[in-house]
Amino acid sequence: MLKFILLGMGFVLLIEGLFYFLFAKQVKNLFEVISSYDLEKIRSFSSILIIIGFCLIYFTFKFYELS
Repeated sequence: MLKFILLGMGFVLLIEGLFYFLFAKQVKNLFEVISSYDLEKIRSFSSILIIIGFCLIYFTFKFYELS
């Protein structure tokens, strides 16, 4: 189980790092746009992403019986 968690975290960091490296200017512009948003709007969006992520993890373990 730990190997899947570490593997998943490694892929997330790899993809996120590549994204920031390849699109640095666009990411900077995106952060400027996000900074103008209301905090509750950001928290609502983040909550939705957390729920989707949790569901993906749950159903992956349930249907593929990873252990």
